[in-house]
Amino acid sequence: MATLTTEKPRTFTFLQVAVALQTLGVFFQAVTAGMLLSSTHGELLHGIGARVMYGATMLYVIAAVLAWRPGGGSPRPILYSSGFLVLASVQVVLGIARVPSVHVPLGVLMFALSLLALSRRPSAHRS
Repeated sequence: MATLTTEKPRTFTFLQVAVALQTLGVFFQAVTAGMLLSSTHGELLHGIGARVMYGATMLYVIAAVLAWRPGGGSPRPILYSSGFLVLASVQVVLGIARVPSVHVPLGVLMFALSLLALSRRPSAHRS
């Protein structure tokens, strides 16, 4: 006997939105890094993007804490978001110090990690 099920409409959590904003911020940084080579506005846009990306990363930490404590979710995203905030802090320091040999590869790593976090399905169970 077949059972009919209806799919629940897809809703996005605050945590998923925060990770998506962070991913967009890191991608914008990659675009403006390329603009540094070809545009007079590249440095200004890259600096603004750095502040926005850092803010989005802080929002990710807040969303992870809210998803865990009051929301009853897994505490694992707190570890991921805190680690990403550390990487973002190192990235800012390297950018200010103008160390592109580490700054650029770290940016690529951050984009990959952010995409990985974005692709994860949120867990409603505590781990």
